[in-house]
Amino acid sequence: MSTLIIYRAVNGILLLDKPCGYSSNNILQKVKKIFCAKKAGHTGSLDPIASGMLPICFGEATKIAQYLLNSNKTYHVIFKLGQSTSTFDSEGKVLLIRKINVNDQKIKKVLDQFTGYTYQIPPMYSAIKYNGKPLYFYARKNIVINRKKRLIHISNIQYINYKNNLIELKISCSKGTYIRSLIHDIGEKLKCGAHIIFLRRLKIAHYTESDLINFNSIQTLKNNFKNFVSPSVFYKKIDQFLISIDTVLSHLNEIILNYEEEILFKNGNNVLLKKNNLVNGIIRVKSKKKKTLIGIGFIKNKTVLFPKRIIF
Repeated sequence: MSTLIIYRAVNGILLLDKPCGYSSNNILQKVKKIFCAKKAGHTGSLDPIASGMLPICFGEATKIAQYLLNSNKTYHVIFKLGQSTSTFDSEGKVLLIRKINVNDQKIKKVLDQFTGYTYQIPPMYSAIKYNGKPLYFYARKNIVINRKKRLIHISNIQYINYKNNLIELKISCSKGTYIRSLIHDIGEKLKCGAHIIFLRRLKIAHYTESDLINFNSIQTLKNNFKNFVSPSVFYKKIDQFLISIDTVLSHLNEIILNYEEEILFKNGNNVLLKKNNLVNGIIRVKSKKKKTLIGIGFIKNKTVLFPKRIIF
């Protein structure tokens, strides 16, 4: 007889170090089950070949997931020259083999062309929807869909090494950047083709590798579940891996509401504030009574708070 799993309300963010070999959704479901969470979602997919930072938002944290999705990201990538593949990485079919004629000078010159603002065509092997289905659905049927170019920003490309037809880079970029497409385009500029053999996400917003939680740490804790006195003790232990929702919004200005203002805000009403020196724009809203985050608002005319997202 199977054990009945009682799912619970979990609120917070797990900065998971996703291992290679798992899809983002697959690892999400595993983590959600371990935490016995009612609601969870990830922000910013990583390919199965990729490892690194995959934020998993639980409960109320899903309401601010967009702020992580819209953040800048940093990747460590190694790619092979001379071969173009169907997926732009080592998991795809080799479509074309070309001779390699590059050196450090050529590589650096090409890389310089990709820094700054540029337009990028998303790869066919991606989760972007077309007529309700992801592009990879069509790609697997050898159907090519016309994709619109997207404006992206590459803030920095750090050239690390070139050896044995492999180039190693560290790339900092805006949201919506497909590293596979970027490497494919670099390969075309080098006139020899290229595909990714290693990809790791190092950073999202102000979070770095030092903030990551290894999946094995979570799995090991779950495997030792029977050693805990009660489920509540286990949950208390595993919830220590989570960071608070407030930390994601730490870059925003903050306003603290009194009880009357808090009630108005939580009911979706505009709040006329006594302060008149506020800066217009997005602001995080906290409760004076509970000293906790209650939502995100928008200041207009330096005195009026408009509710944008109620969190608790």
